[in-house]
This record gives sequence, structure tokens and C-alpha cells, in this order.
Amino acid sequence: MIPADGFYECRTIGPKQKQPFNIGMANDSVFAFAGLWERWRDPSGQIQETCTILTTRPNSLVADVHDRMPVILQTEDYDLWLDPGVTKPALVANCLKPFDARLMKKYPVSARVNRPENDEQPCAQEVPAITIAQTLF
Repeated sequence: MIPADGFYECRTIGPKQKQPFNIGMANDSVFAFAGLWERWRDPSGQIQETCTILTTRPNSLVADVHDRMPVILQTEDYDLWLDPGVTKPALVANCLKPFDARLMKKYPVSARVNRPENDEQPCAQEVPAITIAQTLF
């Protein structure tokens, strides 16, 4: 599980313009992405620890922004997801569906979020949405 309080996705507005959105829980709570972690040895013999966030089809809130979204686990699925005895994908398949859009919110944020060096709280603040007219010139 990978804890988060939101994630960013961008909607294409014009040929060269994208509008990023902050997407999270309507009540601003922390949640968990479905993630996989592995320790492995690379070709040079170094131990690597890597992880990935699983994705699924978008819910109705995310669908107009992107064609997929991270898998967000239901609180009641946390124990199942972390159970090392679960080795068959079918046992966790129900966890991989889109999260209920009615429990989520999204709002436009600054394009500053597109640069990793801008890892700061102001990036998560709501800004006015970009309009098509703003992309014409």
C-alpha cells in the first residue's frame, strides 16, 4: 500500500496546453493506492527495491481528465492487500475496481506540479481553470 492525500492528472486543453488537477478524497482524508513492492538484484549485482502503483479504468470523476486512474483501496481491503498468504490474483481482483467517485473531489492546480523540483504545498492549491480561449494565442 502506498499512502497519499491526493494525486495529479492532466487534461489536454489545446494543442500545447494541459490543465493539471489535484484529485483526492472529498473529506480530505489520507488513502492508500494499491502498490506492489519487490527487492531484486540488477545485472551489476546491486540490490534494488522498487515499487509500482497499479492502475484501473477511470471512475466518472477522473474519466474526463485521463483514461486510467490509480487503484485506491477501500479501508476494509487493507488487510487482504497486505496478507502475504494471498498469492492468487483472483482473491484481490475485487480490490482493483475504480474507487467510488461520489467520495472524491478534483480541482485545477498550477502547471508547476509538472516539474519534480516544485515539490511544495502551493502546488496543491486550487487555481482558476484554463479555458480554450486562453490556448488560442
